[in-house]
Amino acid sequence: MASLIRTLQRACRWKRNCSSSLLRTLRVKSALSATSRFGTRTYAAEPEPATKSPFDSNIRRILQNEIEYQHEYAPPHQPETKFNSFTVEERRGEQVVTIKGKFGECEDIKIEATMFDGFEHVPACGDDSSGVNVRLRLSLIVDISKGEGDSELEFVCSAWPESLNVEKVYILRRGCMPARSYIGPDFRGLNAKVQEKFYEYLDARGVNNELVVFLHEYMMNKDRIELLHWMDSLKSFVER
Repeated sequence: MASLIRTLQRACRWKRNCSSSLLRTLRVKSALSATSRFGTRTYAAEPEPATKSPFDSNIRRILQNEIEYQHEYAPPHQPETKFNSFTVEERRGEQVVTIKGKFGECEDIKIEATMFDGFEHVPACGDDSSGVNVRLRLSLIVDISKGEGDSELEFVCSAWPESLNVEKVYILRRGCMPARSYIGPDFRGLNAKVQEKFYEYLDARGVNNELVVFLHEYMMNKDRIELLHWMDSLKSFVER
């Protein structure tokens, strides 16, 4: 009898173990099935974003640091729109600025000024007198027209930090200039009195050393604006 009871007890324990094992197996299968169904839908609706390469991340970080540095230590200011009697037309993203004015009743003045396009080395002053400094140059084209005529008096100039140098002066005929027209001699080779009178002519119209100082300050600021815009564009492209 005792043997029979022990046999029945072992049978009951085995049945309970089998039931528990089967129940765990069914639960795992059910969970896997549900995960498979819902997981497929989730992946189709929300693809994982592409991982940025370390190279892209490094470029983005360097650009961001440089942008923050420029804003903190050399922040540009809003460009001027007026200088004396001239109106300044900012051309964002270009290396040129346009300045327009009038003289008297019938003369229109238009100046195209480039950003810095040349330089020269000059001896340093002060404590660092053993070194050299860089003196920047920008170029000007000054057009003076009268009324509705098709002719303009054009000056080609170099503008150093505190001086205006005329290099060429000639009559420009819009639409009818020969392909290889004669535009006059080197201005610096003209008689000194002739040169002086043309400088007085420009000075009377506000094209002088004072304008040159303004343009150098303007272009220094424009250079910072364009640099920040350029770096922002690069950073935006890398972040795509």
